[in-house]
Amino acid sequence: MNLTLSHCFILVDDQDKALAFYRDVLGLEVRNDVDMTDWGNPWRWITVGVPGQPGIEIGLDPAVSRAPDDQAAIRELIAKGALAALIFDTEDCDATFEQVRASGAEVLQEPIDQPYGVRDCAFRDPSGNMVRFSERRG
Repeated sequence: MNLTLSHCFILVDDQDKALAFYRDVLGLEVRNDVDMTDWGNPWRWITVGVPGQPGIEIGLDPAVSRAPDDQAAIRELIAKGALAALIFDTEDCDATFEQVRASGAEVLQEPIDQPYGVRDCAFRDPSGNMVRFSERRG
């Protein structure tokens, strides 16, 4: 079996705010932004990706696409950062930290050297999902 990862999804409570964070703050490319209303869905199919990694897309999945009875619970879990996390490699953790912090994103962890060979930091995206930035050390 020869598998490759093509898509992963994070739940977001506001697609426009999430798109602004991932596109404008992190510099990800918009791969898809399709209005799904004609398909009976009150949301957009939005995917973003890291420039230079065309085979992997991150879907910004709206919590409203879930059953109405589950939406409140899902929104609460999203806000707590309990459902998803993304980890991006970076060449300079400290510079990335300063850039993301300047955007007003909530800091979860300032840059720190980890015992497993990386320097990393963490933020919450506008929905509450944890986003980490990791610099590999020799």
